Amino acid sequence: MYYSDIQIVLQEVPGEISICFSICGCKLRCEGCHSPILWKEGNGRQLTRDVYENTLTTYKGLANCVLFMGGEWHQTELLGYLDFARLEGYKTCLYSGEECVDDAILERLDWVKTGKWITELGGLDSPRTNQKFIEVRSNKLLNHLFLKNH
Repeated sequence: MYYSDIQIVLQEVPGEISICFSICGCKLRCEGCHSPILWKEGNGRQLTRDVYENTLTTYKGLANCVLFMGGEWHQTELLGYLDFARLEGYKTCLYSGEECVDDAILERLDWVKTGKWITELGGLDSPRTNQKFIEVRSNKLLNHLFLKNH
């Protein structure tokens, strides 16, 4: 599993400060994608267990959520990383362009974003979007949190 970037983000999971891992190897290749660097599997650097655990340790008490931008295609590794995050007290989220995410992954998530990028429909901040931001345990759609004047 390779990543192009690790960032602290404030808007992708409303109300949470998230450590965001942008994972390479996305096969969807959506037209208008803001991160085509994520398309090629070998781009970036390898996300080793040491890099991952050190990152979570560094931000413990500062961030409270771990967010993966993709990576569901590396299910075994992703499951291990999600388990570790939860063990360390982090909430978890996955942004996927797929419509469905495997149940084994969902069981380890607090939130999931599904749906590929379609330029004409926009992202989560558009009332027309095809994308869904869901609280996993309740299956509640939370797209309204991304809209202005919600």
